Amino acid sequence: MFVHNKRLQYTVRVSESNPGLANLMLEQFGGPQGELAAACRYFTQYLGEDDPGRKDMLIDIATEELSHLEIIGTIVGMLNKGAKGRLAEAVEQEADIYRAITGAGNDSHLTQVLYGGGPPLTNSAGVPWSAAYIDTIGEPTADLRSNIAAESRAKIVYERLIALTDDPGVKEALGFLMTREVAHQKSFEKALYAITPNFPPGKMPPVPEFAGVYYNMSQGVGDLRGPWNSDENFTYVSDREEQGAVDGGDGQFSVKLTLEENEVVQQMAKRTMSDPQADPTTGAELGMGLAPGAGTAKAPSGE
Repeated sequence: MFVHNKRLQYTVRVSESNPGLANLMLEQFGGPQGELAAACRYFTQYLGEDDPGRKDMLIDIATEELSHLEIIGTIVGMLNKGAKGRLAEAVEQEADIYRAITGAGNDSHLTQVLYGGGPPLTNSAGVPWSAAYIDTIGEPTADLRSNIAAESRAKIVYERLIALTDDPGVKEALGFLMTREVAHQKSFEKALYAITPNFPPGKMPPVPEFAGVYYNMSQGVGDLRGPWNSDENFTYVSDREEQGAVDGGDGQFSVKLTLEENEVVQQMAKRTMSDPQADPTTGAELGMGLAPGAGTAKAPSGE
């Protein structure tokens, strides 16, 4: 059961209307790194969680993310307030209103016109919010890592939004939201490390002969060695071209078919066989004015 408190979690003070900034703020309202995505991610994880400690943490953070959604939505509404009134009452010449609401950052999506100044569930480019933003897989050691990454990405978006405004009240509110992303990262990381073992994710162990191997699959200028591929941590395989398949086989593929299946496959192969001796005239050649069978264009005779 949810109970709503009409006070915001953090006080919002907006100094002046700024439709362009309002549009950019939608990234944290209906964007992939935004507060709605975070709330839905943690709420659905909460519903499927069996561990009492993680279950309590997930619903606490999911509910807080909804309060952050309310803060961002309120900021968007306040930044759009002036333009909303201008449009509703048509107090200016059409061109003046258009110039006022299509400032920097608001060229791609006119929230004032389409949504009356309210915050739509879109990102800053007008792309509708999607449940595809939620990548929960139902394994705590994988989901907690994904949650940490999601909070990290959201923090970066908040940093960028803070850099785009000189409104002190907006900066303060965004700074609070950015900081809460860090707090949530810490909670998720603590919860992850409270599971032992927590790596690799899941139940099944890796195949031992491949788990400690690093394949240098891109060779040439720029090859570097570090802890991610050092001899202390991995068996470093540097020349894949001279080796067979890593399992010791020939690297070819095969499938066993029944007699009936094999007969049909052979029939299909015969029907669709290419003629390597053919040189058919293509539509591209005809478009270039080449005669049928000419193949490629010939150089001028020089006459």
